[in-house]
Amino acid sequence: MNTSDAYIKTMTSAGLNLIAQAISIYDDDLKLAVCNRRFQEMFFLPDALVQPGARFDETIRFIANRGDYGPVVDIDALVQSRVDQALAFVPHYFERTRPTGQVISIEGAPLAEGGWVTVYTDITRTKRVEELLRARSEELSDQLLSHAEELSATNRELAATNSALEETKRQLTVTEARTRLTTEMMPAHIAHVDARGYYTYSNRRLSSVIPGRPSNILRMHISDALGPAFAKIEPHLKAAYDGKSSVFEFTENHDSRRIRVAFTPEEGGGVYILSMDITEETQARVALQQSRRRAMAAQMTSGLAHDFSNLLTIILGMQSKLERMGLPEEAAQLVAATQQTAKRGGRLLNRIADMTGNRTLRPIATDMHGVLEDLKLLASPSLPQGIGLSVLDHTPDEALMLDPGMLQDALLNLILNARDACGTSGQITVSAHTIGNIWIEITVSDTGPGFSAEALEKALNPFFTSKGSEGSGLGLPMVYDTVKLAGGDLHLRNTPSGASVVMRLPYRPAPQSQGGLALLVEDNEDLRATFRDMLVELGHTVIEATSVDEACALAADLPDITFVLSDIRLEGFATGLDLAERLKKDLPIVLMTSLPLSDPLHRQALAIGPVLRKPFTRAQLSALLGPEAHS
Repeated sequence: MNTSDAYIKTMTSAGLNLIAQAISIYDDDLKLAVCNRRFQEMFFLPDALVQPGARFDETIRFIANRGDYGPVVDIDALVQSRVDQALAFVPHYFERTRPTGQVISIEGAPLAEGGWVTVYTDITRTKRVEELLRARSEELSDQLLSHAEELSATNRELAATNSALEETKRQLTVTEARTRLTTEMMPAHIAHVDARGYYTYSNRRLSSVIPGRPSNILRMHISDALGPAFAKIEPHLKAAYDGKSSVFEFTENHDSRRIRVAFTPEEGGGVYILSMDITEETQARVALQQSRRRAMAAQMTSGLAHDFSNLLTIILGMQSKLERMGLPEEAAQLVAATQQTAKRGGRLLNRIADMTGNRTLRPIATDMHGVLEDLKLLASPSLPQGIGLSVLDHTPDEALMLDPGMLQDALLNLILNARDACGTSGQITVSAHTIGNIWIEITVSDTGPGFSAEALEKALNPFFTSKGSEGSGLGLPMVYDTVKLAGGDLHLRNTPSGASVVMRLPYRPAPQSQGGLALLVEDNEDLRATFRDMLVELGHTVIEATSVDEACALAADLPDITFVLSDIRLEGFATGLDLAERLKKDLPIVLMTSLPLSDPLHRQALAIGPVLRKPFTRAQLSALLGPEAHS
């Protein structure tokens, strides 16, 4: 409970204790929310039954066992009757005479969000006055007048109490509504389950975190609400019931979203749950990690590559001199073989440089249909006559933010590997489709012998090859590097008919290219004018901001904005990366910067989306926004 909630609870309890009547408030799960001291005193309740969370049926059973309801033949039936009446949530009023002769009135009213509030009033004196009035209606004695005055005072006191009660109900309703509104605005699912696993609270955001699951899950068991995902969280939930807090991540099966969950045990036996979709965060984290690995590898290998390159240059120079000396044919053949080997070593060094050098992902608005169509044209001439190539394209018609050159290189590499596996005959199939709005999945499969157990384990490691001296062992690692740079993943597996390599890339639709409202965020006035002119020439209406706060305010007020073009460094402490986090997830953003690629901000920006290096031309901006913007 936070400080504000504790303060409200303390103030509410203090206010209720000032009321002469006994008051109790139970929630819609028949558990005590709050009561005043008079409630405990009137029914002689133990401390355990006046604590928040105490069960209504246990309180009724205690009162019945004390004989407060008089002789009861079947206490269980009495308790069940009172529970059923409580669950009906309808207003009620009745009076009851206790075995001590005390008469109490019981008035209950339901609350807007479930549960009810009940007021218990001692009306013994009022009843005595009523009996006296009936018995001596013709003779108003001093005693009757006294009782009448006392009744009038009692009525005034009751009216004041009812006013206080109404105000308390109003404050409770307002506080609950404010709390619910706050939790429902959060981009996460917040919930509570009791000791049996049934939801007692939910902010109705489960379906936004795990698509396909219901939103209204109150009183539903957690296994029914989560469906197949329950098996992945069950061990952690059991640990939470044992009193252990935990934070963990899992991938759900519907469309492979990455979910982070936090379990916090409750003293009463329940568990508080916080879960959120971190798919985009995971994609950015993967891309950033790969960039760091490549930077480390580049640092380690650049010196070695330089020295080896010098040695190979010397070897080639010496062999060239030997070649011109008129050596015998046998020696000339050895010289030629040495030259070929040295040249092959040079090509290998170039491939190492490609893997560890500053290859930068350059995503632009890309037509996947065109990429796959060109792929078939490029790959077919490299295949023997006995090997067929099929391309199954189930990608959407919209443009996606991809680096088409690197993607095409990766797919050609996979097709050539599949060709080598098939030998002289077989079938290669490339299929592409989307998984929800999270991934675009491309699979290259073949009818070859499949991966060996060792290859499945090591094929993504640099220099591992199953082709002997014919292979460099860098083909699949380079594809893996390309995919990881984009924030995706790569998996190898065997199928009943051969082998397949599954490539997953983040699904990122390209910004709308024409006729839309663009938000330009740049704090340099001269540059802002230049970029505004570019966007106008590309058919956009432009609004401008100079800081992250100003841009967020405009984005909130103008829902028609189709994309954002923002500098990374802006006025104030916030950056374009902060802006990307604060904007709606479905609003595309293009970042621009003059920072070098080695700058951490530039590398972090590449993990989020497309980045334009300043200075850039209208054509370069147009390429990011799709083919329609070239006009």
